[in-house]
Amino acid sequence: METEGGMTMKSRIYHTVEKERMETGGSDGMVSIIRKDKKVVWQLMGNMYMEMPMDASNASGMDAFDITEQVEVGPETINGLKTTKSKIVAVKKDGSGKFGGFFWTTKEGITVKMDMLSKEGDKKMRMTSELSNLKIEKQDPALFEIPAGYTKNDMGAMMGGMPNMEELKKNARQQRQARESHAKESLGEQVPDVNKMMKGLFGK
Repeated sequence: METEGGMTMKSRIYHTVEKERMETGGSDGMVSIIRKDKKVVWQLMGNMYMEMPMDASNASGMDAFDITEQVEVGPETINGLKTTKSKIVAVKKDGSGKFGGFFWTTKEGITVKMDMLSKEGDKKMRMTSELSNLKIEKQDPALFEIPAGYTKNDMGAMMGGMPNMEELKKNARQQRQARESHAKESLGEQVPDVNKMMKGLFGK
């Protein structure tokens, strides 16, 4: 995904009709799970998760919009995939903005590429996105569940539903460092014991 200011973001996405998982930022990053069937969005970070109601502000893709105009332009191949290029104009369901642009979609309804201009108030923004390494196969249901051992964090409610990414990343790093230092301490405690055993065996 690339925005007008040159900011790029790469994510891995797992998708079914009712569920979506987006992994952003590698092992230190964040996971978003969208459950249309439960009408909730889960944000996973470290070993915590936040739950937010699914609405027009955090709906994925076209779920947040009503299409007002759609015109088929023609067939086009993108990244080796046969797609149909369409021009689409849509308005946000909550009335906060609209967009227009081009979408390249496979026969299964997967948007492989998107190039659009959105407008919210006086603010305009251009955004493009493209899928690479697309695989169509059965998804593991566990991808769309909260992993065992995760604790719920209500921080999102205090911040109007938006997670503080930097704070969450810092917490995740601190937790990982604490685990690593604990592992080192455990190892350190074993070293004198090994020395005692050596002294006992060899009398040195």
